[in-house]
Amino acid sequence: MKFTYIFFTYLLLFVHIGTKASTLFQQDTTKKIGAEKTFSSPDSIRTDTLKKNSKQSQINDVIKFTAADSSVYDAKNNVWYLYGKARVTYGEKEVDAGFIKLNQKDNTIFAKGKIDSLGRFSGLPIFKDPEQGALTADSVFYNFKTSKGKIYQVYTEQEGGYITGGKIKKQQNEEIHLKGVTYSTCNLPNPHQHFGIVITKGIATENQIITGPAYLVIEDVPIPLVLPFGFFPKPNKRASGIILPQVGEDATLGFFLRDFGYYIGLNDYWDLTLKGGIYSKGSYEANAASRYTKRYKYSGNLFFSYSSRKFGVEGTPEFENPTKDFRIQWSHQQNPNARPGSTFGASVNASTSGAFRNVPGNNFNSIIQNQLSSSISYSKTWANSPFNLSTALTHSQNLTSRTVTLGLPSLNFGMSTLNPFDKKDRIGEQKWYQRIAVGYSLQADNQLNTTDSLLFKKETLSKIRSGIQHNIPISMSSKVLKYFQFSQNLNYSEKWYFQTIRKNYIARPTTTGTKDSLGIDTIPGFRRASDYSLGGGLSTKIYGTVNFKKGKLVAIRHVFTPNVGFSYRPDFGQPKYNYYDSVQLDQSGRRQAYSIFENSLYGGPGQGKSAAITFGLENNIEIKMKSSKDTTNSGIKKIPILQGLSLNGSYNFVADSLKLSQLGFSGRTFFTEKLGISFYGNLDPYVFQKEIVSGQLVGRTINKYRWEQGKLPRLTNFGFSFDYSLNSNTLGKNNKANNPPTGNSPDLFNRVNAEQADQLRQISRNSNAFVDFNVPWNLSFYYNFSYSNTGLTKALVQTLNANGDFSLTPKWKVQFNSGYDFQNKAISLTSFSIYRDLHCWDMAIRWIPFGPFQSYNVDLKVKASILQDLKLSKRREYYNQF
Repeated sequence: MKFTYIFFTYLLLFVHIGTKASTLFQQDTTKKIGAEKTFSSPDSIRTDTLKKNSKQSQINDVIKFTAADSSVYDAKNNVWYLYGKARVTYGEKEVDAGFIKLNQKDNTIFAKGKIDSLGRFSGLPIFKDPEQGALTADSVFYNFKTSKGKIYQVYTEQEGGYITGGKIKKQQNEEIHLKGVTYSTCNLPNPHQHFGIVITKGIATENQIITGPAYLVIEDVPIPLVLPFGFFPKPNKRASGIILPQVGEDATLGFFLRDFGYYIGLNDYWDLTLKGGIYSKGSYEANAASRYTKRYKYSGNLFFSYSSRKFGVEGTPEFENPTKDFRIQWSHQQNPNARPGSTFGASVNASTSGAFRNVPGNNFNSIIQNQLSSSISYSKTWANSPFNLSTALTHSQNLTSRTVTLGLPSLNFGMSTLNPFDKKDRIGEQKWYQRIAVGYSLQADNQLNTTDSLLFKKETLSKIRSGIQHNIPISMSSKVLKYFQFSQNLNYSEKWYFQTIRKNYIARPTTTGTKDSLGIDTIPGFRRASDYSLGGGLSTKIYGTVNFKKGKLVAIRHVFTPNVGFSYRPDFGQPKYNYYDSVQLDQSGRRQAYSIFENSLYGGPGQGKSAAITFGLENNIEIKMKSSKDTTNSGIKKIPILQGLSLNGSYNFVADSLKLSQLGFSGRTFFTEKLGISFYGNLDPYVFQKEIVSGQLVGRTINKYRWEQGKLPRLTNFGFSFDYSLNSNTLGKNNKANNPPTGNSPDLFNRVNAEQADQLRQISRNSNAFVDFNVPWNLSFYYNFSYSNTGLTKALVQTLNANGDFSLTPKWKVQFNSGYDFQNKAISLTSFSIYRDLHCWDMAIRWIPFGPFQSYNVDLKVKASILQDLKLSKRREYYNQF
């Protein structure tokens, strides 16, 4: 199978080789040359400009030549001999060499190198053509009149590839004859030391390439696999064509022909690639990819794939019921200058869960991917106007729970905050009423929550939730008593819905009695729900500094920020608002109130009156140290010790019970200058009482403070986390300790734009192409701890994740990714990667040693992308049974 695979790959390479080889020495049509001679130069450097009016030679372009050592003219034969850094220029073409013979009679030039007094060969001819680039050879013969030429032992680079050795002859009819040349992406003088493809003979014309026998050489050893001849079209523009397949074997799916298809060049702005694959045990796959672009306006790409894969052994349910997966991706970027004031963009990534985990060759990042999200958005702003509009179709998907949330679509219309009573030409400070600020926002949504198996069911459409919400915030702030900031606010909100709910009591007879249950009816019809609240706040900052005259410690600074506020909200659960109803719970007649907007998109107005005081404290502590390394601040370095240590809560005066809320705290502290921890938690001030009801342990919070029993508030949840990264060059300068996350880090692909996300996916697909061998080592880790206590149960989560890489030698790089769950006492998904830089080759080994995704793959391939199909691969997928 390996030789079969190499044969197909080898055949594919000649499409690239022929295209590159045919670009050598394609000249313009024959130019005419005339005769006129002027000569003026010092003895050491001679320059001549010639024109011949001979009708026979028909020369009219200017020939210029120079020589650093000497020049000799043979008047009898009309030949110039140029020695030492000789140069001949003819139009836009130029030849440099150690020795050049210019025959003005025959209109020919011969160039070669020379041997110096120490026996060293130097001054190899360099032929420069602005259309074809430059090449180096042992010797060059060229006829200016006929544009025919011969090059011996050529060495030239053509778009990432190198053509060396042999003989190249350019005919007058623009044909190029090749003999004994080697094509390779290796830049060594002798590419056979690594690899090369030897073309024994061939002809390249403007539209086609014909080659004779060709064979592959690796480490100076010819591979006994010869392609007897080749015929390849060579269009000079984008054209359609067949894509040759990969040939191989998968231990579970069987022998395969994969990634064969057809490329269609639709036009200069749009193309389409169709690919498919078949497996001997009945699996198949197909995909379509398209790219489009319009300069200065937009660009993007589309991808869709579908697969049906049979796992297991024939006759088993896994084999008889194939796994069917699909995936769709769309990325669209608009040039910001294309339509000023409006933008349109798309980043779509949706699939079934198996589309990532059931695909041969998928990498570590694809296997562990759990969240997908998409957005198709449009936004509009009006010049010299406070209004803006945005709308989006959104999608989020959990591949583990298989839940899907769709926004179909969402719309936001807003107005920036205005001061309606202020004057544009005001002189002096604002009066109190001129500081009144008014804003407006409208949000409309259609949202569907379901599972991927029910997504395309007809009855699923009835579960779409719709709503419109208006918000009008009014605020004003001012300074009081010089040091206090006083703010007031009034918020009005109105929600529009097109359906509400009604609950009813259902008593169902059973063999042991009656079972109580509740039924929920959806009532169509327009309903509005409005609510408002008002409040105010007072805050200030208090500074405290302690200075030290001796030692490295210069000062300790403490910034204390207290704030207190008041908020009021009416009881919208009163019957006059008609926002709440009640339902019977059991046969005893016990009733319970519920909101008719329950489970609606934005919820309904709150039940119960609220008149509360809010309070909060924030602390920041930093020290100043003397430092000889820090010269930007007079040798004083500021080191944060404690940042954002805050405590917040509220007290509702009109509540029946439990007037004091839970107390929340959070902050960040630092062990060292570059390693910090962020933490958070909540404290419950009330007594939690446990009791047995109907043989079950239940609990409830009673209206009694814990400190009345001599106890501190109960810790209901607590968590802290930190991450740290460093490498041999920065030693942690790029770590994130100064801004650590407060919880699980969000998916990176959700924090970047579509173009950056596409670049990240390219890195994920071919990570060995982005390995930096210049950095000896990198290390980063993330630790997360969380604790929760409901009063009845306690839960603890503690994880440590680490990844990094290090260079065993300047050519060997090892990468790893792993973690540990302390609660479950298990190692998380672990992978190792080993990269070997083989100059013009890459070797990559990826290994997941244990767990449900245990697998490995080994790839040895040419580094250059132009020969990306020249590779050998060995892999074992995690789903293979043997």
